[in-house]
Amino acid sequence: MSPQPDTDPSAEHYSPAAGRPADDRSVLEDAAAVALAQRLTDVITRLRRALRSSIRTDYPWESLPMAQVELLQTLAAAPLRVGELAARQRLAPNTVSGLIGKLLEAGFVDRQPDPGDRRTARIALTEAGHQQLRDWQHAHERRLATALESLPGADRDAVMQALPGLELLARALSGTGSPSEDR
Repeated sequence: MSPQPDTDPSAEHYSPAAGRPADDRSVLEDAAAVALAQRLTDVITRLRRALRSSIRTDYPWESLPMAQVELLQTLAAAPLRVGELAARQRLAPNTVSGLIGKLLEAGFVDRQPDPGDRRTARIALTEAGHQQLRDWQHAHERRLATALESLPGADRDAVMQALPGLELLARALSGTGSPSEDR
């Protein structure tokens, strides 16, 4: 009797039939893949929610919405035009303009002339924006380090070993690189 494929959606390891076209995959393999994708989606959603709520509980001074934090993170690399920010964040330009308006009011960003086009401006982090981003990052690092330390060693190791695969998954989802680039 040959072993049956593992179709338990809670299975820790799932490897689709490598090299076979999707049409050749069995219904059971497809169901397992969908169940694992649903589980991953659920875990990521709960993790993001837990991070947002815990940071505000443990660090009540932190009040920036994630959309604004993500803009600050993007601007930390270099000043960008609103349209460039919108494209990178995959948001509508008017949404980014509204978020930028709030960051301007808070003093975290400013407008700079674009050296390549005097008709437009680039948005850049101010020193206060850099400091806010550093504070936010340190608070999250402390919160995550504390949570990781509370895990049993094997679970903590498993989380850390999953990071390269999660980074590749993030790239694949964002379209910024092929999942096999770093292999």
